[in-house]
Formats: sequence, structure tokens, C-alpha cells
Amino acid sequence: MTALTAQALSADLSVAPQLDPAAMAWAAHAGFKSVINNRPDFEGGLDQPTSAAIETAANAAGLRYAHLPVSPMMQTPPEIAQFAQLLVDLPKPVLAFCRSGTRSSNLYRATLRLASG
Repeated sequence: MTALTAQALSADLSVAPQLDPAAMAWAAHAGFKSVINNRPDFEGGLDQPTSAAIETAANAAGLRYAHLPVSPMMQTPPEIAQFAQLLVDLPKPVLAFCRSGTRSSNLYRATLRLASG
């Protein structure tokens, strides 16, 4: 497995590129309490780990898990609201991931705009 990294966006949220089931033990060891997967199953092909496989590993590592698949091109207002609610409901700190970390970051920035609007 390659070195795993996460970029902190706040004290409660970090983002990462695609994670696999084995990364859930790393996330728990790194101190995360929850994981949000923002990537639709098989978006990157059949070799992409499924949400179910990642959820099983997350649960085994003692993490809370949520799957909120969103398009890389656009996140809808309901998806942004769901992400914001997950950030309220899930134990912190939270690690969100997608293919590169960008759409998870974009969702977080959109939740900040939603909260200030």
C-alpha cells in the first residue's frame, strides 16, 4: 500500500483521495472517528473498491461510515445539505474521500457557504 495522507480542512474534517478497505485501519489509527465516501461505486472501473467493502472494513476498525456518492462535475443543493448534516451527526474528526479529494473539498466549501448564507 502507498503512503496515505489526508489534508485537514478544519479541526473536524480532512479529505483524502481514493481509499481502499485496508486504509480504514490507518484512518482509525490516525485518530479519525468517521469516514464519508463521496465516490459512486465503479466510477473508476471494476477494480475500484465498493462502498460495501469499505464500509465493512470501516466498521471492523471501529469507524462510523457514510456513503454519499456525488458527481465530480456538480454537487446538488440536496447533496450539499446531506454532507452538512453528516458533518453535524457523525463523530469527529471525519475523513471524507473521493477520487482525488477535490469533490469532498468542494462539498465542504459549499457547506460553509450554506451556513453563512
